[in-house]
Amino acid sequence: MKEFYINSDGIRLHAKLEMPENFTGKCPLAIIIHGLTGHMEELHIAGVAKVMNEVGIAALRVEMYGHGKSEGKFEEHTLLKWINNALDVVDYAKKLDFVTDLYVCGHSQGGLLTMIIGGLRNDDFKAIIPMSPAVVILDAAKKGMFFGVKFDPDHIPDKLDAGLYWINGNYFRTAQMININELIDKYTGPVFIVHGDRDEAVPLQYAIDAQKRYRNCRLDIIPGDDHCFTRHLDQMLEAVRSFMLSVK
Repeated sequence: MKEFYINSDGIRLHAKLEMPENFTGKCPLAIIIHGLTGHMEELHIAGVAKVMNEVGIAALRVEMYGHGKSEGKFEEHTLLKWINNALDVVDYAKKLDFVTDLYVCGHSQGGLLTMIIGGLRNDDFKAIIPMSPAVVILDAAKKGMFFGVKFDPDHIPDKLDAGLYWINGNYFRTAQMININELIDKYTGPVFIVHGDRDEAVPLQYAIDAQKRYRNCRLDIIPGDDHCFTRHLDQMLEAVRSFMLSVK
């Protein structure tokens, strides 16, 4: 395992690169991204990295702006900054001489980010894997309701108290700019969405709607599981394994 930092517009992004056990010089690489308030050591993130290695794919876990050990303040992070981070990580990954194919997998806000950069970099990914993708964030920004906290979407405050943390008004202003349907339509490769049917943060319907819109998408619903797959992590990881073996 190699631990290091990737530069993104002067911000250092904490990263870990783990290679398959039987690495012989060339292999695919999966970029793996956590969600809002998350980090790379969460069980569902580390578990996906392990699965990737087990099926012969290198795993590059990266913490986005303001999260984990990466630089930047959490309350100043926005989806726009995360998109820029992700594009820089893709550029980094494409320069690695051992990489044959690229995949991207993200959870929650990272799942939404996976869908966004899939559309922005359609030619770069062999497949994308959004896990519990938080498309609800885009609706929240436009409707003025963020996980139970109300605000005026036409007159967004500079800071919003989300209970355990503060969110910058620019987070919602930039989220209002994103047209996820256009980005979904741009990605033509295989897509695998995995989502628990007891997700308390992101309604399952968002995953169902995305699956219908993508041209080539498989949706696996984990019965009884929550947003971070804490109840049936083994089932989620096995679903990811099955998909990766089908496209690798």
